[in-house]
Amino acid sequence: MSEPIVSLRNVARNFEQGGEVIEVLRGVNLDVMPGEIVALLGPSGSGKSTMLQAVGLLEGGFSGMICMAGVDASNVSSAERTTLRRDHLGFIYQFHHLLPDFTALENVVIPQLLIGKTRAEAELRASELLTSLGMGHRLTHRPSQLSGGEQQRVAVGRALANSPKLVLADEPTGNLDEKTSEKVFEQFIELVRGHGSAALVATHNERLAARMDRVVRLHEGRLDAAV
Repeated sequence: MSEPIVSLRNVARNFEQGGEVIEVLRGVNLDVMPGEIVALLGPSGSGKSTMLQAVGLLEGGFSGMICMAGVDASNVSSAERTTLRRDHLGFIYQFHHLLPDFTALENVVIPQLLIGKTRAEAELRASELLTSLGMGHRLTHRPSQLSGGEQQRVAVGRALANSPKLVLADEPTGNLDEKTSEKVFEQFIELVRGHGSAALVATHNERLAARMDRVVRLHEGRLDAAV
């Protein structure tokens, strides 16, 4: 039987605000299996982004165990966490966070150069990804020349550029109008499945969540049973 791409065991995160301790995550347990697309459902402010930061090994302050690709990331150095992120994870945010001075193609090329691909290899991969996202005619355009939906398509391509084992998406279409959101989400799911990646997608959109393999709900800092 396959091992999970990521396992969370009793993960907790507290913040202090105005002298009061706020429990954002309270003993979260979750496994995401290879190739599985999981919706993390919950209203704004429920802690979805905090949970994705935990899974993405993006900051400290968490208690419990986070195991990534068989490695207990709770007990490794900052450099080792960086390597785990680089080798196993892709990220998509509600706001695209593209590099403004680079073209669409270059935004998808750069992550590949960081793992040692040649420029030619990276450009071919970037061109194929962006073309599959309907962006083949916009490769040389900078973010300021692209619509919101086009920018988010580039962000999807960038996240998948290095064939991550797990894509973490935080409200990936939440900043788009309904029609564009549906189209980008459909392309995202199709690409993730096509590349054999797993995904954990934070959303408050019940309709989009229902199209994923499994839904888990974050409520008062805990995950309810999957549906």
